[in-house]
Amino acid sequence: MGSCIGITSGKGGVGKSSICIGLGIALARKGYKVCLVDMDLGLKNLDVMMGLENRVFYDILDIAQGKCSLAQAIVSAKNQDRLKLLPACKSVHVHMLKQAMMTEVIDELKEMFDYILLDTPAGIETGFLYTCALADSFIVVSTLDMTALQDADRIIGLLMKENVHQIKCVLNRLNLRYIDKGISVQLTNALDWLCVECIGIVYEDEQIIRGYNIGQPAVYRENSKAWECFDHICNAFLGEEVVIPKLHKSILKRLFSSYDRI
Repeated sequence: MGSCIGITSGKGGVGKSSICIGLGIALARKGYKVCLVDMDLGLKNLDVMMGLENRVFYDILDIAQGKCSLAQAIVSAKNQDRLKLLPACKSVHVHMLKQAMMTEVIDELKEMFDYILLDTPAGIETGFLYTCALADSFIVVSTLDMTALQDADRIIGLLMKENVHQIKCVLNRLNLRYIDKGISVQLTNALDWLCVECIGIVYEDEQIIRGYNIGQPAVYRENSKAWECFDHICNAFLGEEVVIPKLHKSILKRLFSSYDRI
């Protein structure tokens, strides 16, 4: 039986979808069978970011309307056989899908995959509450911007209110220059603020942005900055002893000096 993890955020634009894809690729590389589910209905983008938009024939709405089976709607990633995508539909919003139907879909996916990663809608509207009932645990994504951290903290509080206690976080688009200049919140302050386990960070990197814009995720390139970051996150997610990426070893040791688990 697989596990379902919601990848969420309080504020839009913090890179939630890129974290979902990056972690999915890293898990698949380690031999796990992974399915990404685009729950950001009406604003779908996982297929475009993965370069799969031309392979999508069916979506979640087609499953709900009985036009296809779940297996027919699942799309294989280009460069990783163990990574699949269940795409969303532009023309449907989350309230149009019955909770019971989506629960049935997730339960069926758990029989097929080791990990199901839900790319949830940002914010605290209906879509977020809808996915709370589907996921076994959550990863909250934030940047070091004050507004993003504040909204992430709100999301963590709401998850706890919904009796979700398996919550971790990932800090995305970390810019060392902004930290040094005091433009961004200090990393240790951010971790103290969120008060949940941080399983890793992703540096601000134009190669990551370019890769998703052309449908070729940078995480596929071994020994790249993106690969190192997501390999680190994946190891921590799996509960393994985390090896600090060599490229940033001295910097990471300084930044995480008071967080031995990292």
